[in-house]
This record gives sequence, structure tokens and C-alpha cells, in this order.
Amino acid sequence: MLRENQTTVTEFLLLGFPAIHNFKILLFFVFLLLYICTLAGNILIIILVSTNHHLRKPMYFFLSHLSLSDILLTTDIVPNMLYIIMAEGAVISLAGCISQYFLFSTSAGAECFLLTVMSYDRYLAICHPLRYSAIMDFKLCFQLVFGSWFLGFMATLNMVIFVCSFQLCNPNVIDHFFCEMTILLEHFCSNRLILDTIVFVLGIPIVVFPFVFIIGTYICIFLTILSISSTTGRQKAFSTCSSHLAVVCTYYGTLFAKYVVPSKGQSLTLMKITSLMYTVATPLFNPIIYTLRNKEIREALWKCISIKLQT
Repeated sequence: MLRENQTTVTEFLLLGFPAIHNFKILLFFVFLLLYICTLAGNILIIILVSTNHHLRKPMYFFLSHLSLSDILLTTDIVPNMLYIIMAEGAVISLAGCISQYFLFSTSAGAECFLLTVMSYDRYLAICHPLRYSAIMDFKLCFQLVFGSWFLGFMATLNMVIFVCSFQLCNPNVIDHFFCEMTILLEHFCSNRLILDTIVFVLGIPIVVFPFVFIIGTYICIFLTILSISSTTGRQKAFSTCSSHLAVVCTYYGTLFAKYVVPSKGQSLTLMKITSLMYTVATPLFNPIIYTLRNKEIREALWKCISIKLQT
């Protein structure tokens, strides 16, 4: 019987937001506008970093890849979500569902590791400024970025292999707007507690280890900043990592709200809202935070605008 159910489930029906029938057009244009702004902001950062020699530093090299991960993540989710909103539901094949989750999880995992790499970069810049240039050379930057994408890819691949090894037996209706792991687990025959435990263990290297490392580096950074005698020096040191710290708080805040806070007993509406936070809001906030809080990014942006106006 289980084998029969496994072979018959070849697609899922994503319901999206069935309760917003009267507001679907408004919601469509709101999310479309947010998506366009997200693409524009992150593409702008990539262009600024790649064309402005003042921004050819390790921190901005990592930032450009953070923007790339945000572009991939939101592009994987939002266009299909817009279609689901207008069609009031859409069918997605099992292969398409797994592929969507794979790209989403790879991008999210790479972002976790990139934020970790950026915290290490700030740690070296503030705690070991004299050795910073010697340690953080182009070779190490490339290795750290490649490692972030590779680890995100491999961790997701292990998760997908794990998921595909189980049998599908529940109804193929998903009351969500994309194929999220916590929702997919409800459609497998095995004991949910066992599945949740395995997913949690597999997720530790992606979320918990990077977060612990970031906390450790920032403890060292804050201790170093507090040891600086002048107020101006402390403010200048803190300003070099404030943007990254704001992004870390935003990103991990939404992740913990989604995956650490128990989902049992939460309404589907609340689960969708927390999912929207890290699939729509966080990729939009990252370029805004760095544009507003980073002086070098602002200066490069205004310089680019001035050149365009003169021509």
C-alpha cells in the first residue's frame, strides 16, 4: 500500500493564500514591487562592488556574494508565488517541488556561511588590524566564498537525498506558497518525530555552528572595542561591523522564529508570515541596511549617480 501511494504522488497542489481572494490583485502588486526592489537593490550592490575600485575589499567581495544568494533565494520563490496568488493555487510536480527546495536551501545555507565568513573578516579587521591584509588576501577570500557555496550545496544535497529516501503517503495538497521542508515532512509516511529529529541534526552544521561562531567573533569584537580608549575610536570600530551585525540579527531572527520556536500549535497564517519574512523581507532589507549604514557604499552610489547625471 505504501509503495502504491509513493508512485501515485507525482505532483502537489500549492494553495498559497486561499483566504485573500478579495485582495489578490493588491497582494500581487505589493509582492511584485517588493521583488523588483529586492532585485534592483542587490544587483546594484553587485555592480557597485565590481565596478568601483574603492569597494574592492574583502568585506564588499563577501557582500556581493551575499547579494547573489539573496537574488537566487527570492527568485526561486517569489515569481511562482505571484502566479499562485493570481491563479489562487497552482500545481507543481514532485521534481519541481524538490528542485525549488534545493535551490532555496542552497541559497539560504550559503547565506549562513557567508555571514559567518563576514563576521570572521570583521574580527580580523578589528581585533588584528596589523595582520589583516596579510591574512585576508584574495586567495583566502576566494576559498572562503567557494567554501560557503560548496557547503551550502552539499548540506542541501544530503537533505534532499534524505527526503527522497522516504515514501510519500499523505494527500498531495500543500497549504503554503512554496515547498518548504517543514511542510514537506507532513507528506511522508514515517514517524514525524523521527523525521524532525533527523532534519534538526542535519541542519545543525548549516545554522547552529555558524551562529555560534558569529556570536564568538562578536564577543571578541566587542571586548576589543571596549578596550579602545577614545570614544571616536570606539565609534569608528563599531561602525565597520554595525551593518553586518544588523543583517545577522535580521536573518537569524527570522530563521529562529521559523525553525527554533515550536511550530506545533501555530496557525498556518503565522507560519506563512514567518516564511515571508526570510523569503521576501530579508533579501530586501540586506541591501537597504548596507546602503543606509555603510558610508563607502553610499559614496560609491552617489558617485555613480553623479557620473550618470553628467553624461
